[in-house]
Amino acid sequence: MRLKDKIAIITGAGRGIGAAIAEAFVREGATVFIAERDVTTGSATAARLGDRAHFVETDVTDQKSVDAMLAIVLLRSGRIDTLVNNAGINVFHDPLETSDAEWQRCMAVDLEGVWRMCRAVLPSMLEGTGGSVVNIASSHSSTIIPGTFPYPVAKHGLLGLTRALGIEYAARNIRVNAIAPGYIETDLAVEYWNGFADPAAERQRTYDLHPPKRIGKPEEVAMTAVFLASDEAPFINATSIAIDGGRSVLYHE
Repeated sequence: MRLKDKIAIITGAGRGIGAAIAEAFVREGATVFIAERDVTTGSATAARLGDRAHFVETDVTDQKSVDAMLAIVLLRSGRIDTLVNNAGINVFHDPLETSDAEWQRCMAVDLEGVWRMCRAVLPSMLEGTGGSVVNIASSHSSTIIPGTFPYPVAKHGLLGLTRALGIEYAARNIRVNAIAPGYIETDLAVEYWNGFADPAAERQRTYDLHPPKRIGKPEEVAMTAVFLASDEAPFINATSIAIDGGRSVLYHE
């Protein structure tokens, strides 16, 4: 019960990494608010996790939606101990073929949405005894893969936001950190592999890119989020933890 009696908001927790984080938080004793745009997946995850998980329909790109979610959380729980900014989208293009609309769609969720959530939650944390913010970044926040623009731009910005807020509020008992997952075996990854003529071969090719000859699991990201949200990490602030099996330190020709 490493998060016993803590109140947490997790965005984008209807499926994948976010759902795994919500499950781990509930298992560790937290009350979780699943701030998810998709009513079907968000409500299903909350129902599966039991009476300490609550679904609140939330669009992180819409300030009114964020404000309404915050009001519900504070009405029910009175405080917020942890915010996990997990909601995100992949937007991959050639730079010169990226339209203004696609650029804005990426930034609105992957960077501005995180800031919108932080700006909403920080006042409550400052009025209370502090808190922990965990931003789900990406291996794209420290590396560049051709053909993935503008996603890495947003994720690099997310690291800057993490560091800036972490330093700004450190003396007031608020920690802001990021987790940078690499390739994680989510439903989206499986759907991607299934698009190939030989899904098993494509899966194995992905595994072989990584030193452990496998890729990460959502629960491995989730337990790192538990650690950062817990009282076990009081001096970890304004930094990012990579979860990629060591791939980011490999020599690439």
